[in-house]
Amino acid sequence: MIDRSRISEVLEGYNFGDLRIGMIASHSALDVADGAVEENFRALAICQEGREKPYVKYFRANRVNGSIVTGMIDDFLILKKFSHIIDQENQDFLRAKNALFVPNRSFTSYCGIDAVEDQFMVPLLGARNLLRSEERGDKKDYYWLLEKAGLPYPEQVEPEEIDQLVMVKLPHAVKTLERGFFTAGSYEEYCQKADLLLKHGVIDQDGLDLARVERYVIGPVFNLDFFYSPLVNSIELLGIDWRFETSLDGHVRLPATQQLTLNERQINPEYTVCGHNSATLRESLLEKAFELAETYVEVTKDYYPPGIIGPFCLQTCVDKDLKFYIYDVAPRIGGGTNVHMAVGHPYGNSLWRTNMSTGRRLAREVRFALEQDALHKIVT
Repeated sequence: MIDRSRISEVLEGYNFGDLRIGMIASHSALDVADGAVEENFRALAICQEGREKPYVKYFRANRVNGSIVTGMIDDFLILKKFSHIIDQENQDFLRAKNALFVPNRSFTSYCGIDAVEDQFMVPLLGARNLLRSEERGDKKDYYWLLEKAGLPYPEQVEPEEIDQLVMVKLPHAVKTLERGFFTAGSYEEYCQKADLLLKHGVIDQDGLDLARVERYVIGPVFNLDFFYSPLVNSIELLGIDWRFETSLDGHVRLPATQQLTLNERQINPEYTVCGHNSATLRESLLEKAFELAETYVEVTKDYYPPGIIGPFCLQTCVDKDLKFYIYDVAPRIGGGTNVHMAVGHPYGNSLWRTNMSTGRRLAREVRFALEQDALHKIVT
């Protein structure tokens, strides 16, 4: 793990009057970039060849006398592969641009968590050491943290013990960043579905051997987009989103009689995230949501010091008794925050009395840190 003091040394060479907010051009990059320009920073997108058009053409910043007119991507670097950002010459480029880098899931997935921890000598806006907790199955993953904190999460079961509906969590065999999830109500159904998905190449045996099987929580899904500021020790609920998943959402749009006619390639839905939408909670649930966040923040301080910094997402289900269950944790900016881009969200907007997205709140934290000569407190 790169020591935090070494990152502080990098910051000493930065021109704070010409900072860039940098990110991998994927996941939530547009929200980060939009938030940066709203707070009068310039955005730097690291693009992969063949996937660069949205960033270098359609959302490219257009400025007149320095003032933004359209778009939000000021600078970009196009690489053959996202993982090449770890190369020394590209890190040199980022430091020469005075870049503060926002880690998203694409960054850790494409570059590898070891490289992010040990080789990427660029200041990260967030907690570098906590990113590993997202690696499901790691010794101290987010389930381990949730257990230490006493936070609610779906009960894990062994396949042979399945006696009610469960969710089987494992990676997709082909789509690197996506899921090969499936449900089952018995061990027999588990075996039948697993065999069918193996046959069609949706999952592989290695993934199945390491899969986590959880009791299925029947209820709506809420991704709670929080922000923790170490500058003032405060927790903010900036927004809530939920997902569109293929081909699950296609299945639920079909009447039951049509679902029964699907062939073996169609019958098991896939859970590939392809979009997000915005949501709110009934007000009587808000206190419970904040309690989840408060507990999570404190447990990260205990086991992953200095603890969470900036945005994080608790992905939850709410059951029939209005109890929350955390089924996933993103210790960085969530994947659904583009729904808040430019317009913000009712919670963040009401708190800040302006349009406040996660990307903008992150950039505003940089602004506050500069004013207080405390940038070292929000980077690792």
